[in-house]
Amino acid sequence: MECGCEIDLSQTELIVAPYRNKPYALIPVLQKVQATYGYLPKEAVSIIARRMNIYESRVYGVATFYAQFRLQPKGENTIKVCVGTACHVKGSGRISEELQKSLGIKPGETTEDRKFSLEHVACVGACGLAPIILVNDDVYGKLAVEDTLAKLEKYK
Repeated sequence: MECGCEIDLSQTELIVAPYRNKPYALIPVLQKVQATYGYLPKEAVSIIARRMNIYESRVYGVATFYAQFRLQPKGENTIKVCVGTACHVKGSGRISEELQKSLGIKPGETTEDRKFSLEHVACVGACGLAPIILVNDDVYGKLAVEDTLAKLEKYK
C-alpha cells in the first residue's frame, strides 16, 4: 500500500547530497530518510538510487533485508500480537485472524486510513497474561477473541 499523497522529496535530496556516488553509505542514508518520513517512500528510493549511483533493485534489496526499514507508512496506532509459544497455545492465532479480517490488513501492513498497523511479535515476556496484544504502549492480556475488537474502539 502506497500513500497516494504528495510527498515533499526535497528532504531526500538534502540527505543524499553528501553521499553522491558513495554506495557504501546506503544504510545510513536509508536510516535518515526513514527517520524523516517514517518509512521509505517509493519515490525516495528512486532518488537514492540515482544520486548514489546504485541500482534501484539493490536499494530495495537492502531495505527489505533489514527489519528496521519500512516500505509503507506506519499507522497512528500499532497493534502487536504476541505469537510466542504461550500466546500461541492460548489462541493468539485466532486473535490475529480476527484483527486481520476486521481491519482488512495482514501483519506488516497498515490500514488505508493509516489508523492501524498490525505486527506479529515473538514474545513480550508476560506469558502469564497470554494471549496478549499491545496497542501502542497499552497491554491487553488474557484476551478472548470476542473481546479483541472492543479493545480497539478507544483508538478509533
